[in-house]
Amino acid sequence: MAHHSSTKKAIRKTAKKTASNKSSKTRIKTYIKKVIISENSASDASSAFIMAQSEIMKGVSKGIIKKNTASRKISRLAKMVKKISLKASQ
Repeated sequence: MAHHSSTKKAIRKTAKKTASNKSSKTRIKTYIKKVIISENSASDASSAFIMAQSEIMKGVSKGIIKKNTASRKISRLAKMVKKISLKASQ
């Protein structure tokens, strides 16, 4: 257990930051799942993709995920949305 007041404060700050980061990561994952779930409708998938892309880039700007990781996730989602739209047009 911490004895110094500065250490106690650091522990509180870490707990708050951890909760905030966890919330943001969960939010990003939720938006990604919305793209995956909406594979029946091309328009739903594309609108969900736009929202997910925005949310992922917010995570990058806040330092929650790295830029290359975000780029990889967006690229894979775009590929998925393109496949959905091609399947829907046929």
